[in-house]
Parts: sequence; structure tokens; C-alpha cells
Amino acid sequence: MTKVSAVIVAAGGGRRFGSAKQFVPLKGKAVLDWSLETFNAHPGIDEIILVVPDVGSKKDFLARYEKISDVVKGGDERQDSVSLGFRAIDPSRASIVLVHDGARPLAGRELVERVIEQTRKKGAVVPGLLLEETIKEAAAGKVLSTLDRTRLFRVQTPQGFFYPLLKRALEKAKADHFYGTDEAALVERLGERVFIIDGDPRNIKITVPLDLKIAEALLAD
Repeated sequence: MTKVSAVIVAAGGGRRFGSAKQFVPLKGKAVLDWSLETFNAHPGIDEIILVVPDVGSKKDFLARYEKISDVVKGGDERQDSVSLGFRAIDPSRASIVLVHDGARPLAGRELVERVIEQTRKKGAVVPGLLLEETIKEAAAGKVLSTLDRTRLFRVQTPQGFFYPLLKRALEKAKADHFYGTDEAALVERLGERVFIIDGDPRNIKITVPLDLKIAEALLAD
């Protein structure tokens, strides 16, 4: 039977937000807890690896979420944190790995289900939304070109991968001292195909304080 492991990355310091955004309150609970509750309750998720700045609250997380199998300390960069979380997965039972940003509290059950289903079929998938605005390429204040927005997507998490594929991608990136902005970029470097699936407009990332207000409004809707 396919085992689905979720690595939830919540180890950032929140430089742009001004504090560790994953722990700020959102409608009565921490931003991170919204993600943990969704993944913990999803029947398709077998285990959760939580990556945090420090493991002082490990017992608390393990007590509150039965699907958390381990809580590990993150690294200097997001990619380092993903790698550390990935190492905590039992390779003898691993099949599919979902990587999710703990600062995306509104990833719903339907999106998680879609990622799992499509990863089973395709091996590497990312949810995304087509850009609606006109996009310009510019340098030194001068417009160089107008990009075709019908081919441009805003990519979200969770992203899903076959375990062996993500393992190979992370190891290659480490060997090359390469850092990508997401795990899909590491898989792309291997020459492997990554597929875009429908994302969710509500699945916003908390980056600046205004995003928190938007998330509150979405939850109240």
C-alpha cells in the first residue's frame, strides 16, 4: 500500500513578517496549527514530519497530533530544512512525499487530496494558479519584454513527489551546492518532468502582516 509522508516546513525566522509568522495567532490558533490540523485529519496522510526552529515543543506537538512521527530542527535555509525533514522518513516504507509550507494555513482537504492523487499518477506535481496580471521583464528600470502570462503560474504547496525522485533531487542539489526556491526546481534540474495541477486561490502564503488580515477575511467568508 502506498505510504504518504508529509514534510511540513515551519523553521523560518519570518524576516519579512517581523517575527516567526508560523506561530502568530490566526483566528484563535497559530498559523502552523491550521496546516497541521488539515494534514493530521486527512485520511490519505500516513505520517507528518514537522520541521521547526527548535525542538523544545516536540512533546507538545506529538501529544496534540497523532500523525506526527517526528519533530526535527530546521537548517539555515528552507531547502536545508526540507532535507532534514526528509531524512526523518523511513526509507523502507516511503512511497510518496508531500512538502508543505507551514506558512500556508488555508491549504484545504480537497487540495491535499488532489496532490496525492495526481502524484500517484505522475510522480511529481505542483499546484499552481495562472497569473492574471500582465507581467513585464525589466532591467535597470527599463522594460525588456512583455511575458506571455498564459504560460506563467504562481506555484503553491503542498508539492508531491515519489520518494526516490525527491531523494535524488535533494542529494544532487546538495552535491552541487545548489539552492532552489522550491523542491520542484530541484527535480527539474534532474531533467525530470514536473506537472502543474489546479491550485487553490485561498491557499495564500503568510509573508507580510497584510497576508494575515487576508487570511482572517478568507476564514470569515
